[in-house]
Amino acid sequence: MSTYTAKCMCGAVEVEVEGDPVGMGICHCKDCRAWSASPVNGFAIWPPEKMTIAKGEDQIESYTSSEDSHRAWCKKCGAHVYHIAGPLGVVDVYPALIEDLVFTPGLHVNYESTVMPMKDGLPKFKDFPAELGGSGETMPE
Repeated sequence: MSTYTAKCMCGAVEVEVEGDPVGMGICHCKDCRAWSASPVNGFAIWPPEKMTIAKGEDQIESYTSSEDSHRAWCKKCGAHVYHIAGPLGVVDVYPALIEDLVFTPGLHVNYESTVMPMKDGLPKFKDFPAELGGSGETMPE
């Protein structure tokens, strides 16, 4: 079984995730856009028990962006490291920070909020797939 390591910019914080992500995709919601300072945010999700903080737990700060949703970053360099998406029952360890992970998105979520339409042939969910508590409704590219 694979173990992946994600590091902040300065290396003070390291997070490990066990196994392959249960999903990878692109989020278009307003919160993720604000958090990432980008028109979209790539995500790679695991069950929360598959993530451990390997280094720098004392350097992690977090913000509760909504009920049971915590976004964490390194206090030293400010790099965003992970997002505990409690309502969805997953943790998103930002794929851009993970060594040796090939980011292969399989879907778009919260596409009704997009500010950057993408024509890539992937499913575009209005909110979330039904198995993650969403409507399961898809939208055209």
